[in-house]
Amino acid sequence: MSFKNFKCVPKMIFGRGSFVDLDLVLSEERQSTDDFVVFLVDDVHQDKPLAGRVPVKNHDLLIYVNVDDEPSTKQVDALTEQVQAFNTKHPVSVVGLGGGSTLDLAKAVSLMLTNPGGSAMYQGWDLIKHPAVHHIGIPTVSGTGAEASRTAVLCGPVRKLGLNSDHTVFDQIIMDSELIDGVSTDQWFYTGMDCYIHCVESLQGTFLNEFAKSFAEKSMDLCREVYINDHAEKDDKLMMASYMGGMSIAYSQVGACHAVSYGLGYVLGYHHGIGNCIVFDVLEDFYPEGVAEFRTMVKKHNITIPKGICTDLPDETIAKMVKVAKSMGPLWENVYGPTWEEKVTDEMLTALYRRM
Repeated sequence: MSFKNFKCVPKMIFGRGSFVDLDLVLSEERQSTDDFVVFLVDDVHQDKPLAGRVPVKNHDLLIYVNVDDEPSTKQVDALTEQVQAFNTKHPVSVVGLGGGSTLDLAKAVSLMLTNPGGSAMYQGWDLIKHPAVHHIGIPTVSGTGAEASRTAVLCGPVRKLGLNSDHTVFDQIIMDSELIDGVSTDQWFYTGMDCYIHCVESLQGTFLNEFAKSFAEKSMDLCREVYINDHAEKDDKLMMASYMGGMSIAYSQVGACHAVSYGLGYVLGYHHGIGNCIVFDVLEDFYPEGVAEFRTMVKKHNITIPKGICTDLPDETIAKMVKVAKSMGPLWENVYGPTWEEKVTDEMLTALYRRM
């Protein structure tokens, strides 16, 4: 028997106002006068105060990225080409500043600068051959766990699937809870629920072990303090819940909600957070206690979960979503164990989608 040998983020800074340390962190990577850094910044920050605080030097490359749509292999390849056209040498670091989608783009670009071919070639588990360029993640929305995870989730030509590898993990993260102030209530809720759902799926999964359980239980407690108790330090707590939720699935796996949500995101374009909420709301047969608590949080924060989005869709559209969801073998194994293929039928998945 062999045990999982996974990599976690080696360096991290946590604390309100810690974004100021980014320049110092980058100065350690800048060794010569022509070294440059690539900043991938969510375009919601363009012309906002945070944009003026990004420590860009004259010869650096700052790209505002749009993540209105889910990140795609096409977008990653275009960004990689833009960096390569800017300078023939590698940047000393790629910095992602934004929500989970922006962080995933930064991880993916840092990988594609050192691995030949298009990013769609590397969708899957442990297909990356060469270490990435040094990369830093700075979340401005909390919940996805992208800052902690070994995946960069992308919509590709065939399906939505991550670049899952030890090389994907950030070299450095900065968790400054001041940066998540001002996120819209809906965004704050949907993204935070991604974290809560990570924990539910981890704790109910067949892959559960004390490592995953310890992180998931603490992350779930923090989510309750944020979304049920409105704790005074809720931004700090959500930031740590997000990190711990990401760590909880590092040694286990997500489950039914994420598998079904991938189909929803790939075919209908729903963002990951809201997609998870739409799916989770119909999974009471899988996670009865989690769904009940989720609905309590939805009601408390006056969140509207879209309904009826799949009711009248053509059968072939539903079939496409079913195909994507069904391809998530490791996730379904976490739900049902090694005999998952007997349980995960087209009929079962079709019925779930038709309820959304």
